[in-house]
Amino acid sequence: MHSALVRVQNVFGFFTTVAFCTAIIVALSITVISQAPSAAIELRNVQVVKGRPHYHSPKREEYAHIRFDLDADLASLFNWNTKQLFVWITATYPSLNPSHPPSQAIIWDTIINSESQQNPSTPFTLYASFTSPAKLPAKVRRASKSKQEIKLAPGIVRLKNSKPKYQITDISGRLSATSNVTLEVGWNVQPWVGALTWTMKEGTSWGRWQGLKGGRSQVFDMPPLKVKGVNQEAVQGSGKPEKAAEASPIIKK
Repeated sequence: MHSALVRVQNVFGFFTTVAFCTAIIVALSITVISQAPSAAIELRNVQVVKGRPHYHSPKREEYAHIRFDLDADLASLFNWNTKQLFVWITATYPSLNPSHPPSQAIIWDTIINSESQQNPSTPFTLYASFTSPAKLPAKVRRASKSKQEIKLAPGIVRLKNSKPKYQITDISGRLSATSNVTLEVGWNVQPWVGALTWTMKEGTSWGRWQGLKGGRSQVFDMPPLKVKGVNQEAVQGSGKPEKAAEASPIIKK
């Protein structure tokens, strides 16, 4: 006769084996789901400023603000094993040394949660799902109605003349008149179980997964730096917002 401890160990071992096999099946099952993401990104405006990009910056240097339009449909990247999607936009430009790879800087990013992450199951949500809307508090009914009106499918991103979240700086301290700059969309799928998957470039495919269609802006040049009459350090020291030297970019077709 086995002791109680041995029986508990056998049950636990069987449970972990089943859980491990189930996780493998779930991780591999997403390969049969077709993916066809697409994105269109356009440059709106470029500003090049010379000053301190951050209050803790030790020196004055050139940095750039890039405004953009983004219309992306990444809904096909979401399935039953997707926890969240990390999306970013990078600005790519040639390095000063031709033998070095191009420089890249992230100007914007976001995390898009799946449906289960946006609306997690709680005792209150379970109660609301089995309760008539008329019996719910008025505040809860108004909040639920407003969410339904503005609700978009996970993975749909529409931005117009959006501000960058991060400024671009270069190790050389110079960015004005930089040529051959492009904006590119990238992503990282974070599943519940399994391996992380990254951006697939346009024209590539893996089984039923297609690469990103579009997701790259036209090539443009950074505008030259304009000399300002106001001392940049004095403006930032007084706490007033800086006035950037703004110029329209040169689009290369």
